[in-house]
Amino acid sequence: MNIYVLLKKTFDTEEKISVSGGQIEDDGAEFIINPYDEYAVEEAIVQRDAHGGEVTVVTVGDEDSEKQLRTALAMGADKAVLINIEEDLEEGDQYTTAKILEAYFEDKKADLILAGNVAIDEASGQVGPRLAELLGFPYVTTITSLKVDGDKVSIEKDVEGDVETIETTLPLLVTCQQGLNEPRYPSLPGIMKAKKKPLDELELDDLDLDEEDVEAKTKTIDIYLPPEKEAGRVLEGEITDQVRELVSLLNNEKKVI
Repeated sequence: MNIYVLLKKTFDTEEKISVSGGQIEDDGAEFIINPYDEYAVEEAIVQRDAHGGEVTVVTVGDEDSEKQLRTALAMGADKAVLINIEEDLEEGDQYTTAKILEAYFEDKKADLILAGNVAIDEASGQVGPRLAELLGFPYVTTITSLKVDGDKVSIEKDVEGDVETIETTLPLLVTCQQGLNEPRYPSLPGIMKAKKKPLDELELDDLDLDEEDVEAKTKTIDIYLPPEKEAGRVLEGEITDQVRELVSLLNNEKKVI
């Protein structure tokens, strides 16, 4: 099978993130593979080992994204592709990414495309479904089980605390989430092998795209940290008095009722 994984570089939310002037400060920030994409990488490797073929990880980003691609190669992916838009685009959104990926996959024979359910930085969950629509692929989101038998596929996915079973066929795009598998850590031999695995770099010109072709449809107006959590408050006295005080606080201080 020709298996592809859509990868994104995201901020490490375990580290401190600073915001200045409505923008996240990149200097000193730590970047990682989007955690949900790790499930996609792991599942791609599992499916390749079971059915043969190769795994290619693809990202739309900048030259620093090579680090995350090398990590995926160290996990066991076969090839990596960096579509570097750093010099061509100042701003982009989910539409931009999907259109660039559509151009990349135009001459590819993909059997299975996997992506993370959401990216932890923007959490829109749009790129996978948008790309599937552009390619004319069936797609299933938030999957927790994937079984391939020939060109037939059986999938389980989360649906509001329950599980839905879906049967479909290849080619297919799925988005992955926690519970699908347990992503492996890159081993030392894997890290050494990753240095020799192919990593191709493309730009918009290589995909016959101009900036106007992928111009963002949305604009980020402001970025800000959530307010610091206030200390809790314990209400005392008779129940009726507590209820009356609670309603007053919600109405007059928090303005939620």
